[in-house]
Amino acid sequence: MENLTNVNSNDSYDVIISGGGLSGSLMALSLADLTNADGRLLSIAIIEANKLAATGDTPPLFDDRVLALSHGSAAYLDEVNVWQHLAHDACAIDKIDISDRGHYGKARLEAKEQGVSALGHVIEMALIGKGVLKELGNKPNVHWFCPDSINSIDWQPQSETHNVSVKLSSGDCITTGLLLGCDGANSPCRQQAGINISQSNYKQVALIANVATEKSHKNKAFERFTEFGPIAMLPLSPLNGQSRCSLVWTMPPEQSEQVMALSDDDFKSQLERAFGSWLGAITQVGKRDVYPLILLQAKQQIYHRMALIGNASHTIHPIAGQGFNLGLRDIQKMAQLIEQQWQDSNDIGCFSLLNDYANSRVKDHSQVITLTDSLVTLFANDLFPLVAGRNLGLKVMNYLAPFKNTLVNKLMGY
Repeated sequence: MENLTNVNSNDSYDVIISGGGLSGSLMALSLADLTNADGRLLSIAIIEANKLAATGDTPPLFDDRVLALSHGSAAYLDEVNVWQHLAHDACAIDKIDISDRGHYGKARLEAKEQGVSALGHVIEMALIGKGVLKELGNKPNVHWFCPDSINSIDWQPQSETHNVSVKLSSGDCITTGLLLGCDGANSPCRQQAGINISQSNYKQVALIANVATEKSHKNKAFERFTEFGPIAMLPLSPLNGQSRCSLVWTMPPEQSEQVMALSDDDFKSQLERAFGSWLGAITQVGKRDVYPLILLQAKQQIYHRMALIGNASHTIHPIAGQGFNLGLRDIQKMAQLIEQQWQDSNDIGCFSLLNDYANSRVKDHSQVITLTDSLVTLFANDLFPLVAGRNLGLKVMNYLAPFKNTLVNKLMGY
């Protein structure tokens, strides 16, 4: 990984990527092997504010949260040679059990019904990051400005190419014909371009922890709706012979303060009462963290020679585990469009490419955001008509194959 170092130069690059976290590093990896008609690789710069760890260490860019990878996301990670680093540690999801505590509504989704070996996989975010950085270390055309950050961006519409000038905190100035904002919910690229956002505060937080359970999860994921908020238990690979799950428990902020103050034993007891006996006793609980939940959408996906990718464009509720997968499809589509242009030695930052990207992502963004937003509203309400309606809906979905298959295909990333 010798090229993962700060590069001091005043160079031009075919692509500059703002943000070296999962979205940015995967975007770079997806572009790194593309060649044009003359056999030239793209020159790629990544700007990242956080310092990279030494080779072999867990990069500080990636925390210890867990990600649920859809079937489509795992397939794409295989395409870019990352899956080979993850397959041993990833835990397959064979079944998903959806239920509403205290009510009759239940639905079960199974991989074998869809003709696939797994609906998705669960793995620690840090392990994905390590796999991506390992692959990027072999790409001499990928250059890091790290630790560094963007001070200002100067767009010069009158120029034909390389007309985006990026001034860095280090004093370096680099130029490009295509700037990709992979820099998260507080995206400097989005802010510098003056792109407005719409934002909704769910007035909820996600309490996240890894827990060990008395009974084996048998590769089943649980989505359990309770009076305290939805509880997701995602299967993890075993550790020291113990069955483990990643817990994502959605609740109001005031309740999270009480729950976070509990001792581990009291927390385990409260979780057992809320979740039920599906996995037996909670035998161990790891570090608990709380994250506020908001819905954020950029009002436009593109700007002059710039596009927003992943969380810079949209952050969504984790209720269906679709946030990272939605962002990965942004990366996949952008890489496809750039490949088409670059192979023919055409301008990869032109308006037609950016417009195609924005138009192609609208439907997917809208469908996933509508799905997650509707689930939050539907299952966070105890009004009798909604309770009856959602339980009837779960029953219908469980027995009506076309309805179920449509949902499962979307959850699988297709």
